[in-house]
Amino acid sequence: MSNWQPGISNIQSATNKGFLKCKRLFAYCTLHIALFFASCTASKSSFSPNKKYSLQQVQNDFSLYQNILEEHHPSLYWYTSKDSMDYYFNRGKEHLKDAMTEPEFRKVLTYVTAKINCGHTTVRPSKAWAKYNDTVRLGKIFPLSMKVWEDAMVVSANLNRRDSILKRGTVITKINGRDKQAIADTLFDYISTDGYNRTHKYQTLSNRGFFGSLYTSLFGLSEKYNIEYKDDKGQVKTITIPVYNPATDTAGRIGTRPFRPSTPQPSKKERRRQLANTVRLLKIDSANHTAMMDLSSFGRDYGLKKFFHNSFRALQDNKIGHLIIDVRGNGGGSVANSTLISRYLSNQPFKVSDSLYAIKKGSPYQQYIKNNFWNKFFISFFTKKKKDGKYHFGYFERHYFKPKKGNHYNGNVYILTGGNSFSATTLFVSSVIKQNNVTVVGEETGGGAYGNSAWLIPDATLPETGIRFRLPLFRLVVDKTVLKNGRGVQPEVASFPTIDAVRKGADYKLDKVMEMIKIDKNEKLIDNSPSKEQ
Repeated sequence: MSNWQPGISNIQSATNKGFLKCKRLFAYCTLHIALFFASCTASKSSFSPNKKYSLQQVQNDFSLYQNILEEHHPSLYWYTSKDSMDYYFNRGKEHLKDAMTEPEFRKVLTYVTAKINCGHTTVRPSKAWAKYNDTVRLGKIFPLSMKVWEDAMVVSANLNRRDSILKRGTVITKINGRDKQAIADTLFDYISTDGYNRTHKYQTLSNRGFFGSLYTSLFGLSEKYNIEYKDDKGQVKTITIPVYNPATDTAGRIGTRPFRPSTPQPSKKERRRQLANTVRLLKIDSANHTAMMDLSSFGRDYGLKKFFHNSFRALQDNKIGHLIIDVRGNGGGSVANSTLISRYLSNQPFKVSDSLYAIKKGSPYQQYIKNNFWNKFFISFFTKKKKDGKYHFGYFERHYFKPKKGNHYNGNVYILTGGNSFSATTLFVSSVIKQNNVTVVGEETGGGAYGNSAWLIPDATLPETGIRFRLPLFRLVVDKTVLKNGRGVQPEVASFPTIDAVRKGADYKLDKVMEMIKIDKNEKLIDNSPSKEQ
């Protein structure tokens, strides 16, 4: 659509000099004293990625991990029975046979955590490991990025840019002797998702760099990979490719780059605007009365309240009859923001949830749970313990949100969804999908249609290794009338990837919507045309 133009992209956003000088001097001295002592003790406190924790240490951390989950997780047995979950906990313990590095122990925790079938419960590195990982020089990595779905595993990018065979769109049938299904089944065991949602797991593997990272974690890094693939004629062939080594990649080195004149650096305000536009952007095709809203987050830090206000006003001013809302990459965020956009679209009052509750208020493990005081404060003062023994957040269980009166959008809405549409995004889609003027196009959402476990999600930190895991404290049932089958919100018009679409880099879901809009406009032209019998 050549007429697309950027629309709304706004973001929100004196002291005594002598005092500032003293403050800076104090900070300068403090910094240098700290650096002095740090240099004296560097050999004692420097982080080593090869550090091994004793068997006793990892056993202690694992027991604490299990106890915290059993004490606080509201949906530990929602999609996995207690007998099965006990089996996975025991299986995790069986893998603790000797001293382990953090990645080795994290792998065990990740496997067990994925069995809960809760997309908000995930394992994170320790702060020390994360800090080390941010500063370490990039080493050898798996060379291919993949697009994976039920029917195929296709190259989406190749870091070895001189490789003219395994280019974008090439179908991969085996890697080092393992076929697509064997690889996917193994990797799936380490990906958390809501219920039994496979679309989210496939999409996670297809996210940039994730396939190679998880593949390497589970199967190890090889110097060479034996790849079985299909050529352009559909013939199965094999090729051996090297691991990608950034140190020997000369494509981007000084001396080999083409000369480009220097461009002025954008201002701080411009950088903030550019960052905001990567998260939310409205594009208007005024000639065709069509607009597209990109929303990759419902986070609090992107000025969405003002963005929605200005966007829906612009839609009114430009008499836009067709609005595409792209939430394929929206992993969620603030429920206040997802509810707000629903109010601009909804034709009738709606609820966010049918039930929302925590199972505990206090905790014997409070020293390990981040923000425990404030979490307990919230549960104590904003929830009520009911006969079922749960602490219910009654406001969202009872409250109906009314549609916005000003700048309410009444045209045709097309919502693009996929496996990365998660958490608050699922609430948004669920709130408007039943309307006649709203059509959901694409693949099922990654977030569960029946509900999820989220709301307050503090990190719990294991004291021996420092490994963290996300601990949701509330169970949210979005719509109790929806079948609890462990699936996401299903699209009304399905649009799945194809090998040809990946090869061409085509946006097949957006293409599907544009085709629908074209048909709708043609039908209206026919309906409004003069009768031939006049």
